[in-house]
Amino acid sequence: MDPDIQIVAAEPDFSRQFGRTSADTCGRSLYELLHPSAPSVLNRHFTRLSEGRSARFAERMVGLGNAGRVFSGELTGIAVQNTTGRLAGIVVQVRPDTEADAAEGKDVIGPPRERLLSKLDAQVLEGIAAGASTVQLAARLYLSRQGVEYHVGLMLRKLKAPNRAALVARAHSMGMLTVGQWPPRVLPEFIK
Repeated sequence: MDPDIQIVAAEPDFSRQFGRTSADTCGRSLYELLHPSAPSVLNRHFTRLSEGRSARFAERMVGLGNAGRVFSGELTGIAVQNTTGRLAGIVVQVRPDTEADAAEGKDVIGPPRERLLSKLDAQVLEGIAAGASTVQLAARLYLSRQGVEYHVGLMLRKLKAPNRAALVARAHSMGMLTVGQWPPRVLPEFIK
């Protein structure tokens, strides 16, 4: 990449992870290949590289593949200096999580093999993400408190989350919730 985070050259394996060819990847911003939340986390790392305050970094990331496929992994940035010691570019490596990581107990974000949530589940998740209580959700969705708790329990099991906060965090990490919008909304590709 150049110092402006534009991809100037890409190996085929790198591009393939994002469902693109090398030619299609070049000329794009790295951020076009990543979840919309990436700039907020990565900007300070790239700034530190540009200013010479660090030579490399490694950060967790969520990449966007073709057909809405989402995957997690580790992104490493390495500063490349020219002969005068100024930043010439940045080498970026992406190591996606693998099935071996899942076997070791690490969470892996994979492509949604099926639409995970019903429309009502999505409304409950949106309410939880916005901080609504069970009573508020029950009134808003015309459900009983037990009905809300039933749908919350279903989602906790589906997403393997121990509590509501973890449920929202897991949904966000999977790219299910919109970024930069309040109140959060579940993206349509996750709704049956």
